[in-house]
Amino acid sequence: MVQKQGASADPTATEPKKRRRVGFSSVDSGVEAKDCIKIYLVSSKEEVGSTDSFCIEAVDLNSSFDDDGKIYGYKGLKIAIWVSSISFHAYADIAFESTTDGGKGITDLKSDLQKIFAETLIESEEEFLQTFSTQRNLIRSMVSTGEVLQHKTSIGQISDSYGGLGATTSDLQVVRLVVGKTAAGHLYSHLIPLVLLLVDGSSPIDVVDPRWELYVLIQNKTDEKGDIYNVLLGFTAVYRFYHYPDSSRLRLSQILVLPPYQHKGYGRYLLEVLNDVAVSENVYDLTVEEPLDYFQHVRTCVDVLRLNKFHPMKDAVNSAVLQLKQGKLSKKTHTPRLMPATSVIEDARKSLKINKKQFLQCWDVFLYLWLDPVDKYMADFVGIISNRMKEDLIGKDSGAGGKRVVEVPSEYEPEMSFVMFRSQAGEAASTVQIDENQPNQEEQLQQLVDERVKEIKSIAEKVSSQISVTAAAS
Repeated sequence: MVQKQGASADPTATEPKKRRRVGFSSVDSGVEAKDCIKIYLVSSKEEVGSTDSFCIEAVDLNSSFDDDGKIYGYKGLKIAIWVSSISFHAYADIAFESTTDGGKGITDLKSDLQKIFAETLIESEEEFLQTFSTQRNLIRSMVSTGEVLQHKTSIGQISDSYGGLGATTSDLQVVRLVVGKTAAGHLYSHLIPLVLLLVDGSSPIDVVDPRWELYVLIQNKTDEKGDIYNVLLGFTAVYRFYHYPDSSRLRLSQILVLPPYQHKGYGRYLLEVLNDVAVSENVYDLTVEEPLDYFQHVRTCVDVLRLNKFHPMKDAVNSAVLQLKQGKLSKKTHTPRLMPATSVIEDARKSLKINKKQFLQCWDVFLYLWLDPVDKYMADFVGIISNRMKEDLIGKDSGAGGKRVVEVPSEYEPEMSFVMFRSQAGEAASTVQIDENQPNQEEQLQQLVDERVKEIKSIAEKVSSQISVTAAAS
């Protein structure tokens, strides 16, 4: 074995050799887009530059910047983006102390912002300020070719006042724009940036597909010269499907009320006008694509009030409540689902265009409202909700009906061969999923039941003052 020797020392050396120091530049960790960007919605050039202007809380701003949502190469970066509520053009005011490549390059801000705002992004601040006067009538001109829809309160489903609206109904208009026949595509292209920023999980609609329709809510305003112009408060994008043999189905795909006008009743107003359209045009039904919780809450409140005017509903609810009051359902071997007759659900679809799944959401609210006293029967009510959710979510384990998928032998792609059927006891499946393999399955189910009951109580509280409840006989 040979030992490696170190270098011998120089006996003539009088001073130790100095060690060379090697420095490493700090790695740029970047800054998240949401931490350095603020977006303001402004209605006049005087509001531009003021931090008191309305600030928009974007749903997911980071996703527009690379994979990790960070901006690199800037020190002291601050970006203020001003979006005009008159023309929906945008201007980005970018300020920073210095730039340096810290190992991950320097983010091309112009390119990334262009991905979000596309052609609406204006480079010159002066040009952007001019749009408040030159584009004052942009919205008015775009909706001029559309169809103005009247809110038919005379139908009787919804007749309560709109005291919560930020404007009188006489100042409001809903205009229908059909893609391909009007300026719908051009208008929507201006709105896409806000849709992507404010609607969770959204993607742009196909602006060349004539089956898309925009329902635009506008408010008429008068400027200092006495000229009338339009302000866009919100819109909804609806797809019209063909339904055999000679009808159509409406699916609400996107709905957005601009942040300054939210929580003032405008979203509800849009929804009610759309309900009027579905009824007056006798479509098959009106559905909603993946509704967010808040929208679903409003939608159910509206439909409960509409169903309250639906005559077959009263007898159906009374019958179910009488059955509920007969005794302790939890002690019975099989807890009844207390569902309405199929004919009632079908008649509601024909008359009000409320599809089955949405009808059942409202049905639970009616059951709760008709319980008197509610505390006496609450345990059984919760048991019914729990039993129904268990059957719908994990029906094969609960012994109840529901959708089933059964593998069948086949020589052609065996992995893709199956039969799906619904037993007679099955009902519309819930969109909520539960993991059957988790040991805490019962805890998961109980949490879903608690959330559902809480939502039912919340809706009942909202609508109770507008519903005349005739208690079922004991």
